[in-house]
Amino acid sequence: MDELLHRLRSYKPRHLEIDRSYPEAAVLLPIIRGDDPELVLTLRASHLSTHGGEVALPGGRRDPEDPSLIHTALREAYEEIGLPPGLVEVVGPLSPLISHFGIKVTPYVGLIPEFIDYTPNDAEIAAVFTVPLSFLCEVPPDVTPRMDEQGRCCYVPSYQYGEYRIWGLTAAIIVELVNVLYDADISLYKPPGPLC
Repeated sequence: MDELLHRLRSYKPRHLEIDRSYPEAAVLLPIIRGDDPELVLTLRASHLSTHGGEVALPGGRRDPEDPSLIHTALREAYEEIGLPPGLVEVVGPLSPLISHFGIKVTPYVGLIPEFIDYTPNDAEIAAVFTVPLSFLCEVPPDVTPRMDEQGRCCYVPSYQYGEYRIWGLTAAIIVELVNVLYDADISLYKPPGPLC
């Protein structure tokens, strides 16, 4: 865990040059401390108009009164799954991305203790589950070719974990996390090769 923390704290995320008119959002990557660290994910309620029935990280749009994007990520994690902000040790950000809906999303990695009782907000969240980081490192993601915003061919990753399909923006964020933590060398711009 110390080595993982060192890697995350010394990581320099990519800067994203975009028009300031983009709405902003933040998501939290809550990692459970332990011998085999696990990532907490959610399954969004199927009736939601955007990303209904999809796997996601806790998070959402920045409210005007949010003093920072870190605050947004922590507030949303509390509202969605009942994760108390005081139990999250924020380690740092990953690179921001632009969502399919034109929102700038900034991910933040946070460490949390084991044995938290999550209380999902039934209006938004159908389930809360965890995935070992070792699984995300050892199992190569499936990919779907598509064009990105700059017209380049990129590969949208997808993981199948039990009944859950982790794909799209959430999977792209996870790929960056796995690359930072384990030198996995997964590229979104070339077909996947051997992993860590």
